[in-house]
Amino acid sequence: MTTEQNIAKSLDELKKSRKPYREAFKANRKKAGKMERLALWITEHVGSMKFFLIIFFWTVLWLSWNMLAPKAWRFDPFPAFVLWLFISNMIQLFLMPLIMIGQNLQSGIADARAEADYEINKQAELEIETILMHLEYQNKIILEILDDLKTKK
Repeated sequence: MTTEQNIAKSLDELKKSRKPYREAFKANRKKAGKMERLALWITEHVGSMKFFLIIFFWTVLWLSWNMLAPKAWRFDPFPAFVLWLFISNMIQLFLMPLIMIGQNLQSGIADARAEADYEINKQAELEIETILMHLEYQNKIILEILDDLKTKK
């Protein structure tokens, strides 16, 4: 088999093996159930600056009210803030498993994306090898043409 035939065969194989690229993130997100999507949504939003600021201002408002408001209006006495501690702990207890579930789902999505990237990289490597073979063949032909031109002069 000649080099030209090898290159033609490689190009045909490349064309046949070409798969449409899939978007791993969207595909895996669609497969997730309602509860898993809720866990992903909570994980994405709890890890945001917006959520931090909400919790921060809620805490500042709560503590300020219960330290500075008239004694009759205070509902969580200073310095213990028992109700504030209870509510904060409940938020943490409920968010912790949801965040872990969301992180596990995000990890699965990241793995699928990495797998898709690997497949694309393998395909690109085959294409690059074929292009290099084609360029080497063209280079060989050009050199042969130049040699023929030199000998004819």
